[in-house]
Amino acid sequence: MNDGLSIITTHINADFDAMAAMLAAQKLYPDARVVFPGSQDKNLRNFFITSMVYLLNITDINQIDFEAICHIVLVDTRQPSRIGRFAEVLNKPGLQIHIYDHHPDMTGDIKGALEIIEPVGATTTILTETIQARKIDISSDEATIMCLGIYEDTGSFTFSSTTKRDLTAAAYLVGKGANLNLVADLIAREITTEQVGILNDMIQGITTHNINDLEVVLTTVKTDRYIPDFAFLVHKMVNMENYDSIFALAQMENKIYIVGRSRVSDIDVGAILGYLGGGGHAAAASATIRDKTLTQTKHDLIQILQDTIESNRRAENLMSAPAIQVDAGATCRQASGLLNRYNINALIVVKSTDFKTACLGYITRQIIEKAVYHQLGEVPVREYMNTDMAIVHPDAPLFEIQEKIITNKQRIMPVIENNQIIGVITRTDLLNALIHQAKNNQLNPLDQADTKLNVRSRNIVNLMRERLSRRFIDILNHIGQTADELGYGAYVVGGFVRDLFLYRENEDIDIVIEGDGIRFAKTYAESIGGRVHTHSKFGTAVVTFPDGYKIDVASARMEYYTYPAALPIVEMSSIRLDLYRRDFSINTLAVRLNPKWFGTVIDFFSARKDIKEKVIRVLNNLSFVEDPTRVFRAIRFEQRFHFKIGKVTARLIENAVRMDFFKRLSGKRVFTEIKLILEEENPAAAFNRLNDYHLLNVIHPSIQFDDKLSQIFESVRKVIVWYDLLFLSDHCEKWAVYFLALIHPIKRPAAVLEIFTRLGLSPQARRLLGRERIKAEHSLEWIARHPSIKNSHLFTRLSTFKLELVLYMMALTTNARVKQQISGYLTRLRQTKIQLTGKILQAMNIPPGPVYREIFDFVLAAKLDGKISTPDEERQLARKFISRRQPRSPSETG
Repeated sequence: MNDGLSIITTHINADFDAMAAMLAAQKLYPDARVVFPGSQDKNLRNFFITSMVYLLNITDINQIDFEAICHIVLVDTRQPSRIGRFAEVLNKPGLQIHIYDHHPDMTGDIKGALEIIEPVGATTTILTETIQARKIDISSDEATIMCLGIYEDTGSFTFSSTTKRDLTAAAYLVGKGANLNLVADLIAREITTEQVGILNDMIQGITTHNINDLEVVLTTVKTDRYIPDFAFLVHKMVNMENYDSIFALAQMENKIYIVGRSRVSDIDVGAILGYLGGGGHAAAASATIRDKTLTQTKHDLIQILQDTIESNRRAENLMSAPAIQVDAGATCRQASGLLNRYNINALIVVKSTDFKTACLGYITRQIIEKAVYHQLGEVPVREYMNTDMAIVHPDAPLFEIQEKIITNKQRIMPVIENNQIIGVITRTDLLNALIHQAKNNQLNPLDQADTKLNVRSRNIVNLMRERLSRRFIDILNHIGQTADELGYGAYVVGGFVRDLFLYRENEDIDIVIEGDGIRFAKTYAESIGGRVHTHSKFGTAVVTFPDGYKIDVASARMEYYTYPAALPIVEMSSIRLDLYRRDFSINTLAVRLNPKWFGTVIDFFSARKDIKEKVIRVLNNLSFVEDPTRVFRAIRFEQRFHFKIGKVTARLIENAVRMDFFKRLSGKRVFTEIKLILEEENPAAAFNRLNDYHLLNVIHPSIQFDDKLSQIFESVRKVIVWYDLLFLSDHCEKWAVYFLALIHPIKRPAAVLEIFTRLGLSPQARRLLGRERIKAEHSLEWIARHPSIKNSHLFTRLSTFKLELVLYMMALTTNARVKQQISGYLTRLRQTKIQLTGKILQAMNIPPGPVYREIFDFVLAAKLDGKISTPDEERQLARKFISRRQPRSPSETG
């Protein structure tokens, strides 16, 4: 070797580990020349040129006499395709090759006379151990470079390829004076504006691929020139998005560069990129491709991934067998016995006929226990089973199983082969599989599984700022800050959040506090100078702002029902249980308001999915048993949002009607729900649905929503829309107009009285909907019989009725003239006023008394009929009225 040239080199596009390994190798081979292939990493090059040139005996590759080379020391690579021109001399007779590398064996690896290949996180670790063993002295600058190499290639000791030996080697180098501040500066370098743009392009170009039940992320980017720090940007992206594995492909000038990173043992990026002529180790690798397009390279990479990534985590390997089943006709009490006997939490519901077993659905312990508690133990399980169920075949991969169980919120999933149930996969089975998958991951396996199985969340601050006024943003911020000071969690929940995603205006803020809601409400009210009204039994409060605006505050609570249709019993709870007590999934969204998490939407029950798919879905199959009024709300929301009631929820409504859970509902609760439906934009659609489910019988059997009543409802809708567009000051109670129309076809007074009694109507409501309605209908008939009625007579007929009755009359009539007359009354006559007052009459020497009312009526009638128009004419007419009314003296009569 002394007669020829000795060379130390590494792979092209060298990183810090390659550079540090060359430096360490020079300590072992002091007579060798270091030929640095020239890293295109700008940060490395600047560091190398400005700080450490004097440490290496650098020789430019163009000054090397390749014929004179007799010895090559190769570090951090064994692939001939990665050492540039030095590959030309590999077959030279007598050439001695010494290799130091930490990458796994690959096809075509260079063979050496000396090979030190160790499974550690960095090649520099191997050389540091050798230097330490030989007691070779190194300076603090050399220790810094070598330490930098170890830190970079182990991801600062976070990559799964990191070993104890890497940490020990780094500790030795620190003991030799390695400057960790300099190492940190170079590892965690700042990102430039240009790099931010490239990183954004990479994020926008992301595609996710499920390959043999493992998730692999690919991203592509194109640029006309070389991108410095590409590997650094990929590392940034991995840390930002917490990907398990990623391959980033960049087309730069006429080459394709690939950088791979992996945190899972199932995906060895070094081996994968080795098929493309690249190299690296299991956690980090790269490759350079020539003479191919970006699309071709991506296609080749996906094919390699499909060929190399394997998994045995399929349904047949994960399932529990045999599947414990219950017949659909078995009672809930019998099902409870099965659950207890086998100590399981869910049963597959089947129907057996002619030696065949059909899978109908599943039922959970939670539903069974509630059914038995509500005295429904003898009801067949088919009434409360969940039929909205996904199945898998034995060869289904883990990602499919995971997707179906999580998406469908399914506790148990049957495995079907040849139409037979051969086993089941439970949530526990899935969790165990995910723990196995995460065994070599950087996350704690249980934490990782929890992130996949538990709550969906994302930050919607930008959506909130887009949809909400500055005032509401400030209110929500202040609520979060107040809760933080008290050590509580604060959330805005329910319809307010739902309508954010539906782009509907909603200013009704409902706040849930994880803590003492009443204490929070008092503290918050004091901070804004407002008032607070509390309800200790329910842990709720209403905070009133100085301008009268109100928000509702509640402690996170759980409700349970002592019997079907009962009012709930309330206990303190967490936000998840508080949301679970709500009626439908679409109303279970919550947005956290504490400053650290402000704007984070929490979705435990797939609410956003149901909103996207426009589905109304209950949270448990006994929801309508516990509170039958939810049926009315389901229909109201369905029609308001133009959604559809889900299949399972529709079946549960039919069950609630069939078992007549509504009979125990108080009339006032039914009336409240009917009233809310009648306040909707188009109640007719909702009443059609109530009719479909035979729910109008809950009000009274005599109510039939037929075509005739539907037409009256449509007429009411048009009249109310017309009236709203007048923008008059008098508010109309829409529900009352529709309710008047609802009972109009009922001719039997006793039936109407039964409806009033069933709904627990107040005396005022009974008077309006009963006696006053009949009077209004008689007046309508009178107006229809008198085509030439004066304005004053029309006014007299209509002015005694409340606005809702007048609108009802206008909707009820089919006579165009009558409709026009009532319209005129509402737009003109009803607004007509006289300026004549009691004071004016006193000034006219008319003594006060009942005569004043007679005068006012007389003058108003004249004004309505167009006989007078000015204040002077009003006074003249008043004098004329008095003069006609006063008796004449005897002299006048004589």
